[in-house]
Amino acid sequence: MENRLFALQRHLPELLTLESLMHQGERWIRAQKVHEVDVHDQKLPMWVLEMGSRNPRAPVIGFFGGVHGVERIGTQILLSWLHSLIHRLPWDDALNQRLQQVRLVFMPMINPGGIWNRTRCNPNRVDLMRNAPVDADEPVPFLVGGHRISNRLPWYRGKRGEEMQPEAQAVINVVRDKILSAPFAMTLDCHSGFGRRDRIWCCYAHTRKPIPHLADVYALKKMYAENYPHHHPYLIEPQSVNYTTHGDLWDFLYKESLCLHPQNTFLPFTLEMGSWLWVRKNPRQMLDFFGYFNPIISHRHHRVLRQHLPLFEFLTAATTHWHHWQPLPHQRPAVLKAAIDHWFPASTE
Repeated sequence: MENRLFALQRHLPELLTLESLMHQGERWIRAQKVHEVDVHDQKLPMWVLEMGSRNPRAPVIGFFGGVHGVERIGTQILLSWLHSLIHRLPWDDALNQRLQQVRLVFMPMINPGGIWNRTRCNPNRVDLMRNAPVDADEPVPFLVGGHRISNRLPWYRGKRGEEMQPEAQAVINVVRDKILSAPFAMTLDCHSGFGRRDRIWCCYAHTRKPIPHLADVYALKKMYAENYPHHHPYLIEPQSVNYTTHGDLWDFLYKESLCLHPQNTFLPFTLEMGSWLWVRKNPRQMLDFFGYFNPIISHRHHRVLRQHLPLFEFLTAATTHWHHWQPLPHQRPAVLKAAIDHWFPASTE
């Protein structure tokens, strides 16, 4: 036990924090171990936590993080959110009432082996966010868009025809089992490393075509701006506005939802924290590869851990009361046109 604690304190303190929160919140948390990763004589668990309603028809919001091992700030902000929920539940009647109406699913550490090794990929040197069987319908950026050249290069997709990596398959299974069957569901996958702005991306990554639920995304964007006029300056947009990729897990799951659950609404989002801003403010971070993806200075790290909690609160409330803001059938054509004009102006010319 002492050896395990020492090893985790050195390489994976986030797992110790998660296990501590699971113990503190055992009254409200339903925990399931969905996979174990073997790294350096350690078995690192992949945990899925559920809170809230057990009603199979309740709306669901899922929070995911740690897909890329070097982007551990994504795991850390989800642990911060989980900490807040657990410590509010003993006294916050409003939160308890909300959790009777909605189910929360947490998968905060998808790639524990990558976090341990301080690598983007998993221990098999595969990029989990390039690993799904989805090919882009147009050329993608060299290497960055996903490739099958060699696992010695970053953004490696894995060999063609092979099964998905177990960590990626675990995400697929969790979303299938716990999220896609809900009448309304939303997910937020937390990353870092692109640009100097914090972005909230929606599908697609494999094509520049708008998703069928673009009107819903636009309605949510407008509602957030109206309700939080001085919110943290997120740039909300489809990922393909920036670049396209092969193998995106959320594209795969979204397409599956359209096929198997066409009557439901599933909105997967990615929070892409702009780590270039942290580097610009503290150029010494460039001396450490890990510093390109995570805030290093203590006060900046603490700020990041708290500044996204209002977003998580908003998305949870929006999921709970989705009937009140989702565009009605007669509103959809106008909302969709406004969304396309906003994000895809070239397609209307």
